Amino acid sequence: MVFNANEATQAYIDGLGEQALAQAAAYTSGSHWLMLWGLIVAMLVTLLVVRSGLLSHIASGLEGRNFFIRGFCISAAFVVLSGIIELPWSIYSGWWREMSYGRTSQPLADFLGQSGLGLALNAVFMGLFFTAVYALIRWMGKLWWLWSGALTASAVALLLLLGPIFIEPLFNEYESVPEGEVKEAVEALAIEANIPTDRIFMYDGSRQSNNFTANVSGIGSSARIAISDVALKDATLDEVKAVTGHEIGHYVLGHVWDVVAILTVLVMVSFLLADRLFNPIARLFGAKEDIADPVGLPILVLIVGLLMTLLQPVTNTMSRSSETEADQYSLASVNLPDALAIALVKTAEYRNPRPTAVQEWLFYTHPSVERRVHMAMEWKADH
Repeated sequence: MVFNANEATQAYIDGLGEQALAQAAAYTSGSHWLMLWGLIVAMLVTLLVVRSGLLSHIASGLEGRNFFIRGFCISAAFVVLSGIIELPWSIYSGWWREMSYGRTSQPLADFLGQSGLGLALNAVFMGLFFTAVYALIRWMGKLWWLWSGALTASAVALLLLLGPIFIEPLFNEYESVPEGEVKEAVEALAIEANIPTDRIFMYDGSRQSNNFTANVSGIGSSARIAISDVALKDATLDEVKAVTGHEIGHYVLGHVWDVVAILTVLVMVSFLLADRLFNPIARLFGAKEDIADPVGLPILVLIVGLLMTLLQPVTNTMSRSSETEADQYSLASVNLPDALAIALVKTAEYRNPRPTAVQEWLFYTHPSVERRVHMAMEWKADH
């Protein structure tokens, strides 16, 4: 009997059952609506911060102080203030909704604690970043947005370098994969790809999420592959090998540098457009500051956020291309198409496996599960 890739793909997806497919579709659709509501929340937060005059009061209290101290304090204060105002929305979208769909088992207290830690780190980093942005606006004149590209690339690269060492361990515990056949198989794949075996870790991803997942983070000496304990617990040996092969693909193919390049260009374009749109939008929200004044940061952040959301189909298209390349790497190096298909189907619990073409183009950072499984089945048919 001739193997049929289309029938095999349909069997894998249908194997989830009607109820699971319906829940995945509802969860995914709701996540897309969250993006729209998130933009509305961002506009409301901007309006509240601007109309409250709190940043103006902080700026007045720092009158005469060093430009960098003033810029950092105002920027950091805005990050903290907006985080506090958005807290109810964050609890709903990041915890309650995930809990209701069974995507997390994290206690609310732990969620709030980690959110607070993340807010503090974000205040420091974004405070420094936007202080540098305002320095560019002051020193570089009309071309400040162009120089912001170099600033963004440097900031992202620094975060990628330091993240696995100093930031990620604050939120999760990372350790070597336990001794046994899984570790032996993973290390064999790493050696074959010329990756040091001490770059592959297991982490307690179940602390935040019940999703079947793995990732690549860091650059240079800090680059590493991390597999969630959820994936290791729920997967067979072949599935672990297939998933690890996918992540090794990201590592070997240098996809992280693609992210740096894309983000740099998009932020630069967003800053250029923000420079043109700032005054009319600022007046719309009742702000009197110009783009060079840190007190106007809420308007700048809102404009950049809106533009980055509109540009999301571009970043998603590039992301899907990288994910396809990583799947192809796994198939070519590990050659376990059925194991990869089974692992992919497990991610369909939180990602509708059968979106429309428009939904996939607009919202999906990964190709649909159905598309990815079909590619694996075509590989199986050809090999």
